[in-house]
Amino acid sequence: MQSIRSYRPSDRERVREICFATGYMGEPVDWYWRDARSFADIWTSWYTDHEPESCFVADDGGEVVGYLLGCLDSALAPSPRAAVVWQLFKRALWLRPGTAGFFRRSFRDALTGGGAPSGELLDPRWPSHLHINLLPEARGRGLGRGLMEAWLARLRVLGSPGCHLVTLAENTRAVAFFQATGFTPYGEPRTVPGLRLRSGGRVHQQTFVQHLTRSRAAAPA
Repeated sequence: MQSIRSYRPSDRERVREICFATGYMGEPVDWYWRDARSFADIWTSWYTDHEPESCFVADDGGEVVGYLLGCLDSALAPSPRAAVVWQLFKRALWLRPGTAGFFRRSFRDALTGGGAPSGELLDPRWPSHLHINLLPEARGRGLGRGLMEAWLARLRVLGSPGCHLVTLAENTRAVAFFQATGFTPYGEPRTVPGLRLRSGGRVHQQTFVQHLTRSRAAAPA
């Protein structure tokens, strides 16, 4: 039986595994970033370790097959750029096979194409944000929508005025899902330094936002 439930500390390793298995537009990231520990640290550790109450998982018969990691106030979380830089020095990623090429490309791209997108939006209209991933076998079964509904319900109860997220514009499946769950594009797509399509083409970061109204159940009497 499948269900959406709150994150538990015992889910931590499974969430990290799913992150690495789905981190490139729903596919494994090992073809451009082979250091699984650093990748999972960048994209999951702060959420599971510092704000676990804002995390949800999709459970299929006792096995976690997807997750949503949320943050109520983005000003409290490290930006993806800061998280990458921390791991860059902590694990000497510029020297490691499987990550060194990414950082060489990032440096060249930044020199020729402007500064790197930060991957965050610090705007009081949309202070909350999320990351969501599902294993391939869990898609198309309503679990992604269930995770999103659980997260947005939490934000409404807590009175967050809005939520944002960042995805790749080339990830058409994710873009369609976010639009179907109430998010709209904000700003223009921005080229992501270092990252490529498997074909070698450039990829672009797109921000999405959603305004929220406070849940009546949570409103003062």
